Amino acid sequence: MEANWRGILALCLLIPVAHGAVNESTLRHHHFSYGPLNASLDYTPEFSRGSEETRGIIPSHHEPHLIRSSVIFGLTKVANSSNVSPSCYNHLQQVQRGILSKQPWAMKVLDASGTKPSGFVFGQNYWLGSREACRGVQRPVGITLSRNYERKMHYSILTQSAPFSMDYRVIYLRHRSPWQVEIKVMSEQVLHIGLCLPSACDSEEVKQIARDYVSGGTFAEDDIFDMRPEVLYMKDLKLSNRFYQRLTFKLVVGSVLATGALMVCAQQLRVAKRGNEPDLGLAPVESEIWQILDTLLQWQPLQSFVSCFDVVNNWNKISATRQNQPGEIPIMNGLRSICAFWILIFHVVWYMYFTVHNKTVLISYAEKALFQYVSTAPLLVDVFFTISGFLQTYNFLRNAKQLEAVRGNGLWGNMKLYGKLLFHRYLRLGPLYLVVVGSVDLAFSYIGDVSVYHINERFDELCTQHWWRNLLFIQNLFDHRELCANWSWSLACDMQFFLLANLMLFVYAKHPKTAKVLTLTGLLATITWSYGIGINYKFEFSFDSTYATGTQIYTSPFVRILPYIVGAIAAWCLQEQRFLFEMTERQNRRLWHYSIWVFLGCIYSTVKRDLGHLITISLFVLGRALFSLTVCWMVVGSAKGSGVWWSRLLEAKCFQHLNRLSYAIYLLNPLVIALVYSLTSASTHADPFMLSVVCCGFALIVYLVSIVFSLAFELPYSNLSSLLLRRQGKSKAS
Repeated sequence: MEANWRGILALCLLIPVAHGAVNESTLRHHHFSYGPLNASLDYTPEFSRGSEETRGIIPSHHEPHLIRSSVIFGLTKVANSSNVSPSCYNHLQQVQRGILSKQPWAMKVLDASGTKPSGFVFGQNYWLGSREACRGVQRPVGITLSRNYERKMHYSILTQSAPFSMDYRVIYLRHRSPWQVEIKVMSEQVLHIGLCLPSACDSEEVKQIARDYVSGGTFAEDDIFDMRPEVLYMKDLKLSNRFYQRLTFKLVVGSVLATGALMVCAQQLRVAKRGNEPDLGLAPVESEIWQILDTLLQWQPLQSFVSCFDVVNNWNKISATRQNQPGEIPIMNGLRSICAFWILIFHVVWYMYFTVHNKTVLISYAEKALFQYVSTAPLLVDVFFTISGFLQTYNFLRNAKQLEAVRGNGLWGNMKLYGKLLFHRYLRLGPLYLVVVGSVDLAFSYIGDVSVYHINERFDELCTQHWWRNLLFIQNLFDHRELCANWSWSLACDMQFFLLANLMLFVYAKHPKTAKVLTLTGLLATITWSYGIGINYKFEFSFDSTYATGTQIYTSPFVRILPYIVGAIAAWCLQEQRFLFEMTERQNRRLWHYSIWVFLGCIYSTVKRDLGHLITISLFVLGRALFSLTVCWMVVGSAKGSGVWWSRLLEAKCFQHLNRLSYAIYLLNPLVIALVYSLTSASTHADPFMLSVVCCGFALIVYLVSIVFSLAFELPYSNLSSLLLRRQGKSKAS
């Protein structure tokens, strides 16, 4: 026996070790210190003598266990010349022999491919293995290890590469196991199995042998957890050429290039206007192109248009802070800014759900009292609706000239004025919104190809089919599962409420009593409608019920208009001065503190989620009405100059800057969060402490991205809208 062992060691010393360009120190240590331990052990007749453990070969009685527990090894066993190509079959057989003979490269293949981890019952469906380890099968691992320390390791796991090309791919299987908590929020019962496979095997071949493997009764997890898996599809995680052929790719790239060119022209125009004054911007360009542009920019209308894209001026507008002026309502800046970031935190948790491997634990956190401020954050959308309804009515009633025009116009004149208001609203909101929609289409097309995750919401497919709904701001009128950039439902609601509010205000200018009756009727109608829908669908505060009734309740304009109407009524009361009454300083402070307690009470009202249907819908409808009233009190109180210490914090000057970015933050944060999560290589773990750190990181990233998008696609068109309004005012005056 001793002679046999010596013979094996001598033979190992003669076998060349496969290695690549790794660090010299590691290679020297490998060759001169541990050569006998690191040689490649091919499964050849020379190793037929001696025990299997001594030879470094997996014992034959372990092979059935490997077939049942390791998907990659199981696939090599079910592959045959009839279901895969000859080259694929040959390479899979080499992988199988390499694993059985414990060749280092094959052991890395086995290790890089996914197997079942713990936590399946609570949602661990990500058997991803290691994408980096599969890359290590292709090339030596560049790591420096000192020769001064003895290590009990096979150095060939660093240096030995596969004899043929390997790829990391992910195959997706839908399971039907009753041994996993089913939350019913989209499709969570999809296994993600990462496989390090020979490149010679195409996806259709792998899917076929995977079907044979899971249907052949050899998949151990199927027996234990009653999975009954079904192969859905496979990804090679490579970007397809179709990405560059998409219409949105051309449109978004064209928009970015055109905006960049306009910004450069605006900067050149700024320099040219200053003449010989020193400036840190671009110097005048003595070229034929610039001479042509310079000639064109002599035309005043074009010069005015280009100036709207002046980055310096726009940045000054975004970053400027000043003392609050009489007639302003400064608390709105704080409310909008804080709610925008508050909803961002909710989206961090929402999109984490699709990459987290303990979904049940994440949902259980959301139901705890401590985390209600996150799980009920969607209620904060009502803050924006309330403020929007208030401002729309308040500004309209304060504009005496416009009121007189409405009263003096006939039907055609008011239709033109109504169209002008709509045009300027669209001009201010549309460009940034449409660029974000195009970016969403591109981003989800990209992650659909390269992300290891099964993407539940394929916005690239939905936007291609339903882009016109977003263009017309009517996407919320359709099923919530069909929405392109589904978080934009509230923007569509806001646009529809704007149109309806303007119509009511036009009627009010001519027939005040009729407008009042219609407004109160609308308020009662939305309350009645909400009750009817909630009772009919047996609405509950549980997450599965909330998601299932998204179309009928969550995104429905007939339900969500309630806070908008409340805000509009509050603005009318303030402007018409119908509810003024004297209060002492103490009463005023008490009312302010009472309002914040009611505000927080509404946020925490869903801590118990298994109430009866009637109680639930009553809490939903009346609670939202009370919530909107507290916001109205804060706004009206700020407009009148009253307040307490916490309201003064919301009126701080720093919120002026954040408020100007709130629209971009609202539109961009789901896109940024979903993109970052989707590009990770391993599933995440729901942990409250790390979640707080992640939220801070996302808040900073979204803030910086919002500045860029706002400078490029929001402020220039807001400037253009103001420019057109000034010109129209001058033309009427002349």
